[in-house]
Amino acid sequence: MTPELHRPLAADAVPAGGQDYEVVATEAECAALAARMQLPAIQALRCRFRLQPGLAGAVLAEGWLDARLVQTCVVTLEDFAATVAEHFSVRFVPAGAETDDIDPETIDEIPYSGGVLDLGEAAAEQLALALDPYPRAPDADLEQPSEPDDTPESPFARLAELRRRR
Repeated sequence: MTPELHRPLAADAVPAGGQDYEVVATEAECAALAARMQLPAIQALRCRFRLQPGLAGAVLAEGWLDARLVQTCVVTLEDFAATVAEHFSVRFVPAGAETDDIDPETIDEIPYSGGVLDLGEAAAEQLALALDPYPRAPDADLEQPSEPDDTPESPFARLAELRRRR
């Protein structure tokens, strides 16, 4: 199945000195990505890549993602405009050549097959990773529960309350 944002690039097309590539989503691609990510809307998505060939078919990528979107506030359940600006590094590797390193400090690897990288899907994945899982509108405020009164109630307080009701 072709992803919503598909920008194929032959891995061997990246020159030895590296090259810059840009992915800009169309309106239809933004709508399809918003549906996939369960967002009310993605208004714009742009991702710049600086690609550099690595060893054994790997391609190193430094990226800059910018997106304008609409999210739903987890407090008010109202939609609000948000922006995402993310800088990231990934390493495209031939499928099956991924490392087993689970160190969170290592560069993420994205497997590719058939000698073709998908810069569009890489941009979509980076957007998904950058989204706040619990988005809050800037003016959303959680109501703080009232502080319990720690002063002990007088044994006669209940009687006084009943007397006032008469």
